[in-house]
Amino acid sequence: MILGDMSALGIVFWTQHKRDLPFMVYQTKIVDWHEYAEPLSALRYQVFVIEQGVPVELEIDGEDDTACHVAALIDNNQVIGTGRILVSGKIGRMAVRSDMRQQGVGRAVLDALVNQARTQGLAGVSLGAQLSAVAFYQRAGFAPKGDVFIDAGIDHRQMALDFQQ
Repeated sequence: MILGDMSALGIVFWTQHKRDLPFMVYQTKIVDWHEYAEPLSALRYQVFVIEQGVPVELEIDGEDDTACHVAALIDNNQVIGTGRILVSGKIGRMAVRSDMRQQGVGRAVLDALVNQARTQGLAGVSLGAQLSAVAFYQRAGFAPKGDVFIDAGIDHRQMALDFQQ
């Protein structure tokens, strides 16, 4: 069960995991990379480098300074999820802390990134989805495009969401 309240600065969500855990309150908001670089990088390192075996030199790509970053935060600004969107409209670096997955955090981050793209007047957004996440993005309205490709040793599929349709 997820309940939410949209606001101009972010999206506040209350979520209860399917295993009847207590409600968890978190919010998504656009954050400044220079202020949040350390916790966002730490989460991405844990998810991509440690959990998925992506080489660190591929995770650090030089795009963060110009990207728009969204963070999902709990308690005292503890980061539990993140994602970014480049000026081209490409969404990427979607990561959620392992103990917070399957609770709507990733979808909240994705929705905030898509809303940011709409605010910027983009015609749509795209991303390279790991095959295990294709259904997640389809539920958010993204459509698969092209063939499967390998990025950082992981099978991916290009996906797009056109705002004009």
